This record gives sequence, C-alpha cells and structure tokens, in this order.
Amino acid sequence: MKFKKITAIILSLCIAIGASIVTAFAEPDTSGNTDKFGLDCRSAILMEAGTGKVLYEMNADESLPPASVTKVMTLLLVMEAIEGGKISLSDTVTASAHACSMGGSQIYLNEGEQMSVEDLIKSVVIASANDAALALAEYVAGTEEAFVEQMNKRAEALGLTGTHFENTNGLDDTVQNHVSTARDIAVMSRELIKHEKITEYSSIWMDTIRDGAFGLTNTNRLVRFYKGATGLKTGSTAKAKFCITATAEREGMSLICVIMAAPTRDIRNAAATSLLDWGFANYAVYRNEGMSLEPLRVLGGVKNSCEVAYPEFSCVVNKADIPNISFSIELEEKIAAPVKQGESVGRVTYKLGDSELGTTDITAQEEIEKIGFGGLLFRMLSKMCIC
Repeated sequence: MKFKKITAIILSLCIAIGASIVTAFAEPDTSGNTDKFGLDCRSAILMEAGTGKVLYEMNADESLPPASVTKVMTLLLVMEAIEGGKISLSDTVTASAHACSMGGSQIYLNEGEQMSVEDLIKSVVIASANDAALALAEYVAGTEEAFVEQMNKRAEALGLTGTHFENTNGLDDTVQNHVSTARDIAVMSRELIKHEKITEYSSIWMDTIRDGAFGLTNTNRLVRFYKGATGLKTGSTAKAKFCITATAEREGMSLICVIMAAPTRDIRNAAATSLLDWGFANYAVYRNEGMSLEPLRVLGGVKNSCEVAYPEFSCVVNKADIPNISFSIELEEKIAAPVKQGESVGRVTYKLGDSELGTTDITAQEEIEKIGFGGLLFRMLSKMCIC
C-alpha cells in the first residue's frame, strides 16, 4: 500500500484548519498526593468530561458510602428511560405509600399525590428529594427492588467495579453494602451530563413545584457562587459525611470534581472549588475539527473518485506543550472498487513531541460499486464519441 504523507505542525492559536485551544497550563498530577491541595476528605478526583481524562486523584478507588450522590445513577436511568421513549417529562406519576415514607431531604409527597416526571426530576436534582427519587424509580421499573437491580446492572455496564447500590436515594441507616468510589461517581456523572436537560435543572439555584406553592433551593451552593458551575449532586449522612460531584464549564472545557467524606459542607465545597480552580487554570482542550480532504482516486469503480474525510479529535493538554503539538495525515493514493461507506482509507496521527496523543481514521464518505462490463463499455464508447 502506497501512502502520501502530509505533516502540519501547530505553531499558533490562529490556524486555518479549525483547531481550537482552550487555555490552561501545568502537568497532570494523578499521583494521589494530598500535599498538592491539602484536601480534608477521604477521596477525590478531577476529570475532564469530554475525554474522561483524570487530571488529579487521591484515593479515588476506595468504596465509600455515597449518600445522595447515589441519585446520579437514579437520574441516569430516568433520563435513559425518557430518551428510550419508555416515559416522558410530561407523564403523571402517582406517589405510593412507600415513596412517601422516605425520610431525610424530601418534598413531602402525600400518598396518591400526582406530579409530573419533570417536577419530580427537578425535586431530585435541585432539592435532593428522597421521596421524589423513589417515586420516579417505581414509575420506571415498577418497584424499588427492580429499579435497584437496574442500577447495579448499569453500574456493571459502565465498568464501575467499586460500586454497589441497595436503594435509590443513598439513605444508609439500614444498608449493608451501599457504596461507590470517587472514580466511579465521576464516570457515572460524565454519563449523566451527556443528557443536557439534566444540567438545565442542576444549574438552577431556586425554583418551585406544585404551581409555585413549594419552593426548591439547590443543595449545591457552588451553583450560586462558583463561576461556570452546572451541577451536579451533593450528599451527606452521618456515615458518608459530606460528598459532592461538582460539574463546571468554562471556555469550552467541562470538569467533574468528586469529593467524598469531607467533615463539613463548607470543607467539601472548598475542596471542590480548589480542584476546579486548579483544573481550569492549568489545562486546555485541544481540538482539531473534522475536515474533508481532496477526493481519493478510485480504480475500477462506477465513479473515478471518492469523497473522504476525518472526524474531530480532542485531548487535554498542557498549555506549555501547545507549540509542540503536530498532526500528520497518511492517505492512500488510490483505492480499488468496491468502496464501502465508512471504510478506512488512511489515518490522522496527533503527537506531542515524540509522544502519540491519538489517531483518527480517514474514511470514505460514500459507497462506490465496482464497474461492470456494460458500464466499462459505455464509458469507453463515451470517450470515443467525445473524441
């Protein structure tokens, strides 16, 4: 196979190929060293949401009680049920006696009371309502037990090896093994915020339900006081202490910070603020937008050329390394028919110095069949007639 190679080196922020840089600087630190921040908590992690890259971690794989951060998984299953058409935001849910029996944070549902799925979701996201979480779970799966089984199956599918759920809301007075890890919570949070509707709710500071009769105030104070905060979920019990999965976005970069088992709410919030500030101050998302290339020559096809292109690529980088980022394009000079749409015909390789950052495939954008005898004869006669 013969390739032609085009190498382009990124020398500045202003380039004509659509690459964009979100500013930041510093080397990643995933050593788990608490000296960097002096965090007063049991575990922590900072993850870039788009790529899933971990920027910092401290004891991130210890299974601990997650308190109401449990509801990240509850909400994920609810949003997936909506996306799958099983339920809708406008559906009416009737509260069961079991849902109304939940203690802790709640909206004080009465047995038989009816409320929309959307208002129940807002109650869970904003006010961390345990009764609303269970009402949603029963509506999706029929029973709490069935929903919890779905929660654990979804955790397994996401590769959350340090997580096990026993209920939908994180109340832990009677549970035996209701746990998660900072890393697992970051992963499930990343999955949840793919449903953009959630951050519409989780970024609300105050709202109401029951036609304005009942107020909701966000348990996550970062939403009000931290620039770029978009959510996501707080939690606290005597056993779990104070936990949070905090999401924020600035200049096109989204971060997820998980703090577990902090001694107080203020210490938890300060720890999350410290990690988020450091992340935004020190890291960048490098993006190279997808691009169409010159058509590729096709041999023996019903068409003589094929449209080809490569997709967007992104990665988290250190600002100081930006001048050293390069990419190269390797593309076949020609390809024989038949050509399948989506077939790889080359690749784009991204490097930081001598280290490879990643690759993307260059693919055929159309299907081209092999030319038959009749088509070939027609093509030859057409050329003769033109002559």
